[in-house]
Amino acid sequence: MILMHRIIRKIDDFLKLPFLDKLDLIKAKLAKAKTHLFYRFFFRDIGAGSVIRSPLLLRNSRYVTLGKRVFIRDGIRIEGVSNWNGENYFPELIIEDNVSIEQNCHITFANKMIIGANTTISFGVMITDIDHEYREIGVHILKQPLITRTTIIGENCFIGSGAKIQAGTILGKHCVIGANAVVRGEFPDYCVIVGAPAKIVKRYNVKSCKWVKTNSKGEFLDEI
Repeated sequence: MILMHRIIRKIDDFLKLPFLDKLDLIKAKLAKAKTHLFYRFFFRDIGAGSVIRSPLLLRNSRYVTLGKRVFIRDGIRIEGVSNWNGENYFPELIIEDNVSIEQNCHITFANKMIIGANTTISFGVMITDIDHEYREIGVHILKQPLITRTTIIGENCFIGSGAKIQAGTILGKHCVIGANAVVRGEFPDYCVIVGAPAKIVKRYNVKSCKWVKTNSKGEFLDEI
């Protein structure tokens, strides 16, 4: 009886929704079903509750592991590179639990890349662990080798829209990346990072329990 009551209540709640909300809910349910009935055969693993909407490209997604409750919106490009100009690479992408990736993002990897739990990635973001060699004059850049550098996004980060996370970037926990920032380098926990090239402008001070302005090295201004 309790189960039947819950079912009836859910149906009643659905019928009360506006038409567009009904449509969105149906699309969400279909996307979740498609993720676990179809996409799971193309990924290394997909955790419970994860949803992939309408990807633009999934290349070598067998090297990708999704944690639980990962949400990937429309237009995502995920590209694992296992061979380039005859050279083999060993790509691996781990997207941990509760990560949200908005539309039209591009993630490309030829090495091990990790996106930490509870991270939010806004629309139009690019994340890579690949640089193209360019120093051989007269040879097309796409004919030159790849340079791979470890790229790691820490837990609970926020990546603003249009940001470019370049190869070799390592973000600590709870880093906030400004919109359109071009980020390369290693950054400690609890940073606000903006600009092109991106620099630290603020950090969380564990002593005062406040977010405090810093210089570009992340040093608190009142301690210099």
